[in-house]
Amino acid sequence: MTKHQKIVAFIGSYADSVNPGVYTCHYGENNGSLEVIHEVDGLQNPTFLAVDQENWRLYALSEGVDANGQRCGAAASYDIDKTSGKLALLNNEITLPMTTCHIQLDHTNQVIMVSSYHGGMVGLSPVLADGRIGQSADIQQHKGASVLQVQDRPRAHSVFLDRTNTYVGVCDLGLDKIKLYKLDLTAQKLHPHGEVSVAPGSGPRHFAFHPSYKYGYVINELGSTVTAFSYDEEKGELAEIQTISTLPDAFDGENACADIHVSPDGRYLYGSNRGHDSIVVYAIDAATGKLIPVEYAPTLGQHPRNFAISPDGAHLLVANKDSDNIVSFARNAETGKLVPTGSVLKLSKPVCIKFAVVE
Repeated sequence: MTKHQKIVAFIGSYADSVNPGVYTCHYGENNGSLEVIHEVDGLQNPTFLAVDQENWRLYALSEGVDANGQRCGAAASYDIDKTSGKLALLNNEITLPMTTCHIQLDHTNQVIMVSSYHGGMVGLSPVLADGRIGQSADIQQHKGASVLQVQDRPRAHSVFLDRTNTYVGVCDLGLDKIKLYKLDLTAQKLHPHGEVSVAPGSGPRHFAFHPSYKYGYVINELGSTVTAFSYDEEKGELAEIQTISTLPDAFDGENACADIHVSPDGRYLYGSNRGHDSIVVYAIDAATGKLIPVEYAPTLGQHPRNFAISPDGAHLLVANKDSDNIVSFARNAETGKLVPTGSVLKLSKPVCIKFAVVE
């Protein structure tokens, strides 16, 4: 970050199409505050977002309706005005035959990949030269089940990529597996590559790579745990090294984990607890990748489905869906601990925060 740069944040939320669902916000570097500067409606539940910062475009999940009148997955593309933050709709395209819960751009911004919790599948769609989303090019249907009632079928929850743009991982909560694919941009296909399992009943949800890419971490929604892996970048293989609780020992209530992020400096890992309504903070052992609990910081709101660390690493912002607020915390770079800044943005059902740096 330099003094000539500024940071904007984009917020996705649960919303009916007649109400605002995607927001552009100015980010205040001093206290981590957010100020809404633009909003758009027209999308049904535009929850998760992906930002193409190179071409200044935004991609948002949406719910569509197929030719038979059935709900299905869709995504919308927008041009972003760098000066005003205004979003101009490019198109809205069907992506999967079932509703979707996560969206990811590849690192070259040539394709989007989406996952369907209810359909147990992952899809790939091309990004056209003008930024519009093209027709779906590939769908991979997962099969199988695991031990809990909610795991009676595949439930693909999120998509992530390694830094080489070679391997794609999909966290499948229903299978207790991370399914790995090789990304073929030329053919616009996902080729099955392998898989790694977590403990039965864990429910892997979201994944975060360490900046060194030697390690990766999955947060397990159903088990309230984080599983740490070593990562072989050349082979595209994950190997478990540790599983650790996201909760303090004294807590015995209901909880479901959601999001996970590594600090930009790679020293700390953060995960969200819904029920305990906290952000768990771990120190990362650089030599082993193992996690050491630091604290369990209250989110000052209910149901923290998503959170984000600002690009400057100074703040962590939590989207508390059920209390309709985004709470800003100062992040101590030395200890990893979080302290509320007092800045709170009231917003209806926020569930995704994505940052971009304006040159």
